[in-house]
Amino acid sequence: MDKIRLAVIGLGVMGRNMIVQKAPGFPEAIELAAVCDPNAAAIGNILGSAGGVRTYADYRIMLDEGGIDLLYIAVPPAMHHEVATAAFEKNIHVFCEKPLANSLEEAREMAELAAGSELVNAVHFSFPLDPPVLKLKQLLEDGAAGTVERIELFLQFPQWPRAWQQNGWVATREQGGFLLEVGIHWIHMIQQIFGRIARLSSEVSYPADSALSENRAEATLTLESGIPIALSGSTGLPGEERVSMVVHGSKGVIALENWQHLYSGVSVDSLQEVDTDDGIASPLPMLKQVIAALRGEDALVYDFADGYNAQVVLEALRQSAGSTVELGPLYIARR
Repeated sequence: MDKIRLAVIGLGVMGRNMIVQKAPGFPEAIELAAVCDPNAAAIGNILGSAGGVRTYADYRIMLDEGGIDLLYIAVPPAMHHEVATAAFEKNIHVFCEKPLANSLEEAREMAELAAGSELVNAVHFSFPLDPPVLKLKQLLEDGAAGTVERIELFLQFPQWPRAWQQNGWVATREQGGFLLEVGIHWIHMIQQIFGRIARLSSEVSYPADSALSENRAEATLTLESGIPIALSGSTGLPGEERVSMVVHGSKGVIALENWQHLYSGVSVDSLQEVDTDDGIASPLPMLKQVIAALRGEDALVYDFADGYNAQVVLEALRQSAGSTVELGPLYIARR
């Protein structure tokens, strides 16, 4: 097939990464056709003197003018629903940043719209396909921890937003916070590895400023299998950032520390680092899978149904207020 004509909306960290790092890695498959951001200077800084790329301040004009096969959505969460809906109406495939939407209602509408379409729809969830997570899954299947009995999840940030993460929305209660921005990755990964989260209770605390996102979160999430997950999240406390999961089993412990470092042992005190570069092939980057899906080839893509299933847990976490919330069955909309 001809090259896939890619458009990118939003030039934050992820949009810039797609233009500068990810898309150039597939020159035989991807042509950067258009870029949209209200900040003209940001567009100029990224594209430089590159010719042939159309630039826009208004995504609606970009979509109206056509010539786009795939839209990468890297704007803040509050815009995901409207931009994705507009793209579907123009028969354009969508690759969307996480979380899928800014509310459960929006996420459901997007999943249903995608299910009624023949278009490729993907959420940029790559964590379950990272080599350390693939190795963790292998260790679990090989019985390294025995029967899983409980899981701990730590989301601890001395500073939020982090130094590299400064923008106008990531610290807001409306569409930011560590649960939404970071927790969603772990929610999705856990449901891919361990199965559906069936119920939860949480206590989430906020600063006095009503515009700011959470600064504490304590929760118990329970898998459909009955395994409990204890979540402890915080911002502003001294110490090092820790974004980690510890799996306690009948025979041992497996810990995934700060995304990339995997440890295993018979107890927490005896953990030894595990080599995650030992022949396990990762299908990443996710863009490679999206390209395969667009070509009609076998692809491992997390679609809008996956995005909705993660959002169910995310929104319950943020709204539980100490009561136990029973979560509905997974939404499955794949053809």
